[in-house]
Amino acid sequence: MRIYLRAAAILVIAFAVMSSAHAQNAPFRVLAFWTTEGEVDHSDFARQAIEFFTEAAVRDHFEFRATTDWKEMNPETLAKTQVVVWLNGQPDTSEERAAFERYMSNGGAWLGTHVSGYNDRSTTWRWFVDFLGGAVFFANNWPPLPATLHVDDPTHPVVKGLPRSFVAPANEWYVWKPSARANPAVKVLVTLDPSNYPLGFKDRLLSGDCPLVWTNKKFRMLYLNIGHGDKVLSTPEIRTLFENSLLWLGRPQN
Repeated sequence: MRIYLRAAAILVIAFAVMSSAHAQNAPFRVLAFWTTEGEVDHSDFARQAIEFFTEAAVRDHFEFRATTDWKEMNPETLAKTQVVVWLNGQPDTSEERAAFERYMSNGGAWLGTHVSGYNDRSTTWRWFVDFLGGAVFFANNWPPLPATLHVDDPTHPVVKGLPRSFVAPANEWYVWKPSARANPAVKVLVTLDPSNYPLGFKDRLLSGDCPLVWTNKKFRMLYLNIGHGDKVLSTPEIRTLFENSLLWLGRPQN
C-alpha cells in the first residue's frame, strides 16, 4: 500500500511540474503598433524592430503581429492580445486611449520604446504621464550617439545575461524632469552612465540622472528609451535587452 501511495505522489508531483513548465512556455500574442508618419529615424527603428521580433517569435514560441492601423486599439482586439507594443507612436483618439487604459487596468501588458513614451508640458493625456511613472521629457542629445549604459539591478529578468555596463549603439537619449526614479512605484533597470557626459554636439547633455529602462510596478509595463535609427538593434546586448523585455511581459511568471 505504501508503495502505491508513494508512486501516486510521484505522479502528482510530475504532473504539477509538467503543468508549470507548459504554463511558462505557453504561447502569448503580441500586437505591435507603429506609424510611417513622424521622423524617418523612428520609422527605420520600427521596421528593424518588427523584423527582430518576428524572428524572436519563432525562437521563443509566441505570436507576433504588427499594424499601422491604430483603430485596432479597441476592446475586441485587445481582448485577444497579451502584450501591446508601441514602437514609434501613441493612440490619438479618445476611444483608442480609453480602450488602452481599460486594457492596462485589467492586467494587460505594454512595451513602449523611445518616442512612444514622449510627452511634455503640453500633453493633455494626463493618465499616460502617470502610467509612465510621472516622467516628462526635458532634453535630449543631438546628434544620436553611442553611450555606455549601466544596469541598475542585475538580478532582474529583463537584464538577464547583460554585463553590468555596456556600450549601446547610437541613439537619441531623453532626459526626464521629473525623473521616473522620483516615483516610489517605479523600478529603474538601466541608466545612462554618468561617464558619457558631456554627450552631444548640437544639443548636449551635461549631467544628471537619466533612467533609460523602467517599469511602473502599478502596471505590467516596461519602457525603453531606446529606438532612434536603424542601428539600435545591431549589438547583442541591445538585442538581448529587447528580447528579455518582451518575454518578461509575455510570461510574467518568469
